Amino acid sequence: MSNPTPPRPVPPAAAPIRVLLVEDHKMVAEALGAAFEEFPEIDLVASVESLAHGMIAAGAHLPDIVLLDRRLPDGDGIEAIAGFQAISPSSRVLVLTGDANSAIAARILEVGGAGLLLKSGLLDELITAIRTVAAGDVVIDPELLSGALAMLARTAGRLGPVLTLRERQVLGLIADGAGTDRIAEELRLARNTVRNHVQRILVKTGTHSKLEAVAHARKNGLLERP
Repeated sequence: MSNPTPPRPVPPAAAPIRVLLVEDHKMVAEALGAAFEEFPEIDLVASVESLAHGMIAAGAHLPDIVLLDRRLPDGDGIEAIAGFQAISPSSRVLVLTGDANSAIAARILEVGGAGLLLKSGLLDELITAIRTVAAGDVVIDPELLSGALAMLARTAGRLGPVLTLRERQVLGLIADGAGTDRIAEELRLARNTVRNHVQRILVKTGTHSKLEAVAHARKNGLLERP
Protein backbone atom coordinates (compact mmCIF):
# COMPACT_ATOMS: atom_id res chain seq x y z
CA MET A 1 0.00 0.00 0.00
CA SER A 2 1.35 3.38 -0.96
CA ASN A 3 1.86 5.98 1.68
CA PRO A 4 -0.82 8.66 1.79
CA THR A 5 0.16 11.97 0.29
CA PRO A 6 1.07 14.33 3.11
CA PRO A 7 -1.08 17.43 3.33
CA ARG A 8 0.34 20.52 1.71
CA PRO A 9 1.59 23.08 4.19
CA VAL A 10 -0.71 26.04 4.57
CA PRO A 11 1.17 29.29 3.86
CA PRO A 12 1.11 31.73 6.74
CA ALA A 13 -1.47 34.46 6.49
CA ALA A 14 -0.12 37.83 5.43
CA ALA A 15 0.29 40.31 8.26
CA PRO A 16 -2.44 42.95 8.31
CA ILE A 17 -1.70 46.41 6.96
CA ARG A 18 -1.28 48.68 9.97
CA VAL A 19 -2.99 52.02 9.35
CA LEU A 20 -2.81 55.27 11.31
CA LEU A 21 -5.70 57.63 10.51
CA VAL A 22 -5.14 61.36 11.00
CA GLU A 23 -8.53 63.00 10.42
CA ASP A 24 -10.14 65.84 12.35
CA HIS A 25 -13.72 65.34 11.14
CA LYS A 26 -15.20 63.01 13.75
CA MET A 27 -17.95 61.62 11.51
CA VAL A 28 -15.47 60.79 8.74
CA ALA A 29 -13.05 59.16 11.18
CA GLU A 30 -15.81 57.08 12.78
CA ALA A 31 -17.17 56.01 9.40
CA LEU A 32 -13.73 54.92 8.22
CA GLY A 33 -13.04 53.13 11.47
CA ALA A 34 -16.29 51.17 11.17
CA ALA A 35 -15.60 50.40 7.51
CA PHE A 36 -12.08 49.10 8.21
CA GLU A 37 -13.54 46.55 10.66
CA GLU A 38 -15.06 44.77 7.64
CA PHE A 39 -11.59 44.19 6.17
CA PRO A 40 -9.46 41.82 8.29
CA GLU A 41 -6.32 42.66 6.29
CA ILE A 42 -6.47 46.24 7.61
CA ASP A 43 -5.59 47.00 11.22
CA LEU A 44 -6.46 50.53 12.31
CA VAL A 45 -3.83 51.01 15.01
CA ALA A 46 -4.90 54.55 15.96
CA SER A 47 -7.19 57.39 14.92
CA VAL A 48 -6.22 60.94 15.90
CA GLU A 49 -7.43 64.44 15.10
CA SER A 50 -4.27 66.53 14.68
CA LEU A 51 -0.77 66.49 13.26
CA ALA A 52 0.74 66.73 16.74
CA HIS A 53 -1.13 63.66 17.97
CA GLY A 54 -0.44 61.95 14.65
CA MET A 55 3.31 62.33 15.12
CA ILE A 56 3.07 60.83 18.60
CA ALA A 57 0.95 57.94 17.34
CA ALA A 58 3.34 57.32 14.41
CA GLY A 59 6.25 57.01 16.82
CA ALA A 60 4.30 54.69 19.10
CA HIS A 61 2.81 52.38 16.46
CA LEU A 62 5.18 52.62 13.45
CA PRO A 63 2.29 52.06 11.01
CA ASP A 64 2.63 50.76 7.47
CA ILE A 65 0.32 53.49 6.16
CA VAL A 66 -0.45 56.97 7.48
CA LEU A 67 -3.84 57.96 6.07
CA LEU A 68 -3.53 61.73 6.38
CA ASP A 69 -6.12 64.47 5.97
CA ARG A 70 -4.72 67.37 3.98
CA ARG A 71 -6.20 70.15 6.12
CA LEU A 72 -5.90 69.76 9.87
CA PRO A 73 -6.39 72.19 12.77
CA ASP A 74 -2.65 72.50 13.40
CA GLY A 75 -1.31 72.60 9.85
CA ASP A 76 -1.11 71.38 6.27
CA GLY A 77 -0.90 67.60 6.01
CA ILE A 78 1.33 67.75 2.93
CA GLU A 79 3.93 69.82 4.76
CA ALA A 80 3.93 67.21 7.54
CA ILE A 81 4.73 64.21 5.31
CA ALA A 82 8.49 64.52 5.82
CA GLY A 83 7.96 64.69 9.57
CA PHE A 84 5.97 61.46 9.62
CA GLN A 85 8.63 59.72 7.55
CA ALA A 86 11.39 60.98 9.84
CA ILE A 87 9.59 59.53 12.86
CA SER A 88 8.62 56.26 11.14
CA PRO A 89 10.81 55.74 8.04
CA SER A 90 8.98 52.59 6.97
CA SER A 91 5.60 54.34 6.93
CA ARG A 92 4.07 55.46 3.63
CA VAL A 93 1.77 58.49 3.60
CA LEU A 94 -1.49 58.52 1.65
CA VAL A 95 -3.21 61.91 1.62
CA LEU A 96 -6.99 62.38 1.80
CA THR A 97 -8.32 65.65 0.42
CA GLY A 98 -11.62 67.28 -0.44
CA ASP A 99 -10.26 68.67 -3.69
CA ALA A 100 -7.16 68.02 -5.76
CA ASN A 101 -5.32 69.21 -8.85
CA SER A 102 -2.02 68.44 -10.55
CA ALA A 103 -0.16 71.01 -8.45
CA ILE A 104 -1.31 69.35 -5.22
CA ALA A 105 -0.39 65.93 -6.59
CA ALA A 106 3.06 67.22 -7.56
CA ARG A 107 3.61 68.64 -4.07
CA ILE A 108 2.75 65.31 -2.48
CA LEU A 109 5.09 63.39 -4.78
CA GLU A 110 7.87 65.93 -4.36
CA VAL A 111 7.98 65.50 -0.59
CA GLY A 112 7.77 61.71 -0.73
CA GLY A 113 4.05 61.04 -0.32
CA ALA A 114 2.64 57.78 -1.68
CA GLY A 115 -0.39 59.36 -3.33
CA LEU A 116 -3.69 61.07 -2.78
CA LEU A 117 -7.38 60.25 -2.84
CA LEU A 118 -10.50 62.38 -2.87
CA LYS A 119 -12.73 62.07 0.16
CA SER A 120 -15.67 61.85 -2.20
CA GLY A 121 -14.32 58.57 -3.61
CA LEU A 122 -15.80 55.14 -2.95
CA LEU A 123 -14.72 52.98 -0.03
CA ASP A 124 -13.55 50.26 -2.44
CA GLU A 125 -11.18 52.79 -4.03
CA LEU A 126 -9.71 53.63 -0.63
CA ILE A 127 -9.22 49.96 0.29
CA THR A 128 -7.56 49.29 -3.07
CA ALA A 129 -5.33 52.35 -2.62
CA ILE A 130 -4.24 51.20 0.84
CA ARG A 131 -3.34 47.76 -0.53
CA THR A 132 -1.50 49.32 -3.49
CA VAL A 133 0.52 51.73 -1.36
CA ALA A 134 1.34 48.98 1.16
CA ALA A 135 2.75 46.95 -1.75
CA GLY A 136 5.17 49.78 -2.53
CA ASP A 137 3.36 51.52 -5.37
CA VAL A 138 1.96 55.05 -5.71
CA VAL A 139 -1.69 56.02 -6.12
CA ILE A 140 -2.53 59.13 -8.14
CA ASP A 141 -5.68 59.82 -10.14
CA PRO A 142 -4.71 59.32 -13.82
CA GLU A 143 -6.29 62.68 -14.69
CA LEU A 144 -3.79 64.40 -12.37
CA LEU A 145 -0.76 62.23 -13.06
CA SER A 146 0.45 63.67 -16.36
CA GLY A 147 0.22 67.25 -15.10
CA ALA A 148 2.00 66.36 -11.87
CA LEU A 149 4.84 64.67 -13.74
CA ALA A 150 5.18 67.66 -16.06
CA MET A 151 5.49 70.01 -13.08
CA LEU A 152 8.09 67.78 -11.41
CA ALA A 153 10.05 67.53 -14.66
CA ARG A 154 10.27 71.32 -14.94
CA THR A 155 11.78 71.60 -11.48
CA ALA A 156 13.94 68.48 -11.56
CA GLY A 157 17.68 68.89 -11.32
CA ARG A 158 20.40 66.88 -12.97
CA LEU A 159 20.60 63.18 -12.20
CA GLY A 160 23.39 61.93 -9.99
CA PRO A 161 25.51 58.84 -10.72
CA VAL A 162 24.74 56.90 -13.89
CA LEU A 163 22.09 54.22 -13.45
CA THR A 164 23.02 50.61 -14.10
CA LEU A 165 21.50 48.65 -16.95
CA ARG A 166 19.09 46.87 -14.60
CA GLU A 167 18.12 50.11 -12.87
CA ARG A 168 17.31 51.67 -16.25
CA GLN A 169 15.19 48.66 -17.14
CA VAL A 170 13.28 48.94 -13.87
CA LEU A 171 12.80 52.67 -14.34
CA GLY A 172 11.60 52.14 -17.90
CA LEU A 173 8.94 49.71 -16.70
CA ILE A 174 7.87 52.10 -13.94
CA ALA A 175 7.42 54.79 -16.61
CA ASP A 176 5.20 52.33 -18.51
CA GLY A 177 2.97 52.09 -15.45
CA ALA A 178 4.25 48.74 -14.18
CA GLY A 179 3.96 47.86 -10.51
CA THR A 180 6.31 45.70 -8.46
CA ASP A 181 4.69 42.41 -9.49
CA ARG A 182 4.84 43.11 -13.22
CA ILE A 183 8.45 44.32 -13.03
CA ALA A 184 9.42 41.19 -11.11
CA GLU A 185 7.71 39.00 -13.70
CA GLU A 186 9.12 40.73 -16.78
CA LEU A 187 12.68 40.92 -15.46
CA ARG A 188 12.50 37.58 -13.63
CA LEU A 189 13.43 39.11 -10.32
CA ALA A 190 12.22 38.62 -6.76
CA ARG A 191 9.89 41.31 -5.44
CA ASN A 192 12.43 42.30 -2.77
CA THR A 193 15.10 42.64 -5.48
CA VAL A 194 12.81 44.98 -7.42
CA ARG A 195 12.25 47.06 -4.29
CA ASN A 196 16.01 47.24 -3.74
CA HIS A 197 16.54 48.48 -7.30
CA VAL A 198 13.82 51.10 -6.82
CA GLN A 199 15.41 52.27 -3.58
CA ARG A 200 18.80 52.67 -5.29
CA ILE A 201 17.17 54.59 -8.15
CA LEU A 202 15.60 57.00 -5.65
CA VAL A 203 18.91 57.47 -3.85
CA LYS A 204 20.86 58.04 -7.07
CA THR A 205 18.32 60.48 -8.48
CA GLY A 206 17.80 62.29 -5.19
CA THR A 207 14.04 61.78 -5.51
CA HIS A 208 11.36 60.73 -3.05
CA SER A 209 9.03 58.63 -5.17
CA LYS A 210 9.03 56.46 -8.27
CA LEU A 211 6.98 59.00 -10.19
CA GLU A 212 9.38 61.80 -9.32
CA ALA A 213 12.27 59.58 -10.49
CA VAL A 214 10.45 59.08 -13.81
CA ALA A 215 10.12 62.85 -14.16
CA HIS A 216 13.87 63.25 -13.57
CA ALA A 217 14.66 60.53 -16.09
CA ARG A 218 12.40 62.00 -18.74
CA LYS A 219 14.08 65.36 -18.43
CA ASN A 220 17.53 63.80 -18.64
CA GLY A 221 16.83 61.30 -21.42
CA LEU A 222 17.42 58.15 -19.40
CA LEU A 223 14.27 56.24 -20.30
CA GLU A 224 15.50 54.66 -23.52
CA ARG A 225 15.44 50.89 -23.21
CA PRO A 226 19.04 49.64 -23.58
